[in-house]
Formats: sequence, C-alpha cells, structure tokens
Amino acid sequence: MSDDAPKSAFELAMERLRKKDREEGVEDLPLSDKQRAAIAEARKFYEAKLAEREILYHSARRKARDPEALAALEEEYRRDRERLAGERDRKVEAARGAR
Repeated sequence: MSDDAPKSAFELAMERLRKKDREEGVEDLPLSDKQRAAIAEARKFYEAKLAEREILYHSARRKARDPEALAALEEEYRRDRERLAGERDRKVEAARGAR
C-alpha cells in the first residue's frame, strides 16, 4: 500500500496500538513451533472436554423433570464451562510465555 493512500480506521487504530506498545516496552515476539503445538494441543483437549460435558449435560437434562433440578443442572453446566475455559486460557498463556 502506498504511503500517499488514505488509511482505514483499522490501520490507524493498529498504528496507535503498536506505538503505545513500543512506548510501554511491550515486545511482539512470534510464537515458536513448539509454542504453537502446545497451544493447539491445549485448545483441542479442552474443546473435547467441553463437548463431553455438553453431552453429559443434555443427557442429564432429558432425565430431569423437576424445575429446581433443571436449574441446578444448568448452573453446574455453566460453572463447568467457565472452569474449563479458564483452565484452557491459563494453559494457552503459559504456552505463550514459555520460550
């Protein structure tokens, strides 16, 4: 893209963010192949765990008749999803930080 051409709002925003990062001393290092593999493995593992949990939730939901039991199942399912997503995010960040 030519320097004379007008820039999109996205390009301007990205320039501001890069400038802010440089001023704050944030480095933008590319991920190594080992890091990429670790991140992919963590995401795949937790995707499978979430799918397994969803299957179990739907199975239990079909058996539940009581509205209170349904509410308890939904709350437990929500907590499990949040927990698994948090674990996944922590492992991804750990893999990003490993050099």
